[in-house]
Amino acid sequence: DIDHLNPRVQKELVEWLNWLRTDVGFDGWRFDFAKGYSADVAKIYVDRSEPSFAVAEIWTSLAYGGDGKPNLNQDPHRQELVNWVNKVGGSGPATTFDFTTKGILNVAVEGELWRLRGTDGKAPGMIGWWPAKAVTFVDNHDTGSTQHMWPFPSDRVMQGYAYILTHPGTPCIFYDHFFDWGLKEEIDRLVSIRTRQGIHSESKLQIMEADADLYLAEIDGKVIAKLGPRYDVGHLIPEGFKVVAHGNDYAVW
Repeated sequence: DIDHLNPRVQKELVEWLNWLRTDVGFDGWRFDFAKGYSADVAKIYVDRSEPSFAVAEIWTSLAYGGDGKPNLNQDPHRQELVNWVNKVGGSGPATTFDFTTKGILNVAVEGELWRLRGTDGKAPGMIGWWPAKAVTFVDNHDTGSTQHMWPFPSDRVMQGYAYILTHPGTPCIFYDHFFDWGLKEEIDRLVSIRTRQGIHSESKLQIMEADADLYLAEIDGKVIAKLGPRYDVGHLIPEGFKVVAHGNDYAVW
């Protein structure tokens, strides 16, 4: 119930943020429920505290069709994320969680991997428009964990990580998956591949195939990621690529 338009509130919050940064050592902010106050207010906090990184939680509903599944076109949803970044300052540290990618990926891994290629041939989430400002994730404390409000299919979580850890955007790893689910080794391997091959937030993505049972993409000409149960994909893999990670319905060359 904070009045973010009150000058005193703004002044004291800025002082607190600067104390956290200079005295405590935090250098980045997560704006919780960022749709609860304007981007203009968030800009004040970012500009006056100068964090090295800032990410907003703007969780709104996707557009759904009569079948109860997300529409293929989610442009208005990701446009809202882009608009927030633009208003806060696209040249600064502001980013948003890519809830568009999260929502589409949730459904795509359930035998609808064609959803991972948008109508423009690019990734359908925010990473398809402005990957440098998109923070990708599989689950968080709200969607998964004890709240379980919008969980990723539990038996396909590693497909989600195979996607976000090889693709553009800034991926983040959910504590529960890493420490409690026994997935540390598999996730570590994908992180190592990303680091070793220099994949970054603005890496070039080329979607090679996007069918119901197969998604295949090449990133920066260095990494190829495959999701889905289709096994016979050798003829699609360029010469010289070797499998460096694999698991339940995913592989990375």
